[in-house]
Amino acid sequence: MAEGSVSRGRTYQVETRVLGRTGRQVGVIGLGAWQLGADWGEVAEDDALATLAAAVDGGVSFLDTADVYGDGRSEQLIGTFLKARPGEGITVATKMGRRVPQVPEAYTLDNFRAWNDRSRKNLGVDTLDLVQLHCPPTAVYSSDEVFDALDTLVAEKRIAAYGVSVETRAEALTAIARPGVASVQIILNMLRLGPLADVLPAAREAGVGIIARVPLASGLLSGKYDEHTTFAENDHRNYNRHGEAFDVGETFSGVDFATGLEAVRRLAPLVPAGVAMAQFALRWIVDQPGVSVVIPGARNPKQAAGNAAAAELAPLTETQLAAVQEVYDELIAPQIGQRW
Repeated sequence: MAEGSVSRGRTYQVETRVLGRTGRQVGVIGLGAWQLGADWGEVAEDDALATLAAAVDGGVSFLDTADVYGDGRSEQLIGTFLKARPGEGITVATKMGRRVPQVPEAYTLDNFRAWNDRSRKNLGVDTLDLVQLHCPPTAVYSSDEVFDALDTLVAEKRIAAYGVSVETRAEALTAIARPGVASVQIILNMLRLGPLADVLPAAREAGVGIIARVPLASGLLSGKYDEHTTFAENDHRNYNRHGEAFDVGETFSGVDFATGLEAVRRLAPLVPAGVAMAQFALRWIVDQPGVSVVIPGARNPKQAAGNAAAAELAPLTETQLAAVQEVYDELIAPQIGQRW
């Protein structure tokens, strides 16, 4: 495939699940497009388009982006891709709310319409498939006016459905109780087991979709990092290690880097021969009851194709699942407690 090519058709099919109240069928492995906005270091446009193509060719049918990823660059790249690949049945979820100071008063219908107009233009569509509030202030989840405004966007056919992206389990549970919320996006990975106890069961009972983000703990669970690994100045794994720019839970899942490395070393022997650790970590998430789709990021076609292939792995054994829980209980839980 030529660099930047988006002309190939999908060559693989992966298991699909209903994405909550959207009613849409999506592949269990999606693609998170934060990296394509250049917030993890620069990604050239040709490389970004080739990454999207590799993901879709590998069976991905769900793309997740946000209006602040690269200040709209990620949305624009996806829009370019969609124009070149019509009729693929791709569901695109974007997010809104982080372009203004994070106060509840900013979450108004007028602002929603303005943000929505920008995202629809970036993506080149009349109606957005799914719009998620992008980790708003906690008070927003309890505001009837906010959810009335979201209902208005649906009535105006600006959006087909709405959901939320959350930082905490409490926020997720508040959102799940809202009848119009189609999906909840939450951090879930082998270093972040908290949502298994309450959020996933509540979502299953309510028919709300779960979008699992940060599945590799910012790359830690790829097994490719060590104490000598460094990150670019413009990479959040450098500038947000202690929550300097946004919630620290978004970077390495809030786990101290050295502790995370030790956890990965203990998890590595669980990975079957011939399977990449990143794929094993993704399969663990797919195996959790209630998960609709997991959205690993990728910076190049090889990563995107490898992530998509994780859907083809066999489910983890009871022994493997128990070992993951043991590592979490001994190393991670004492550090992060009930914070997330």
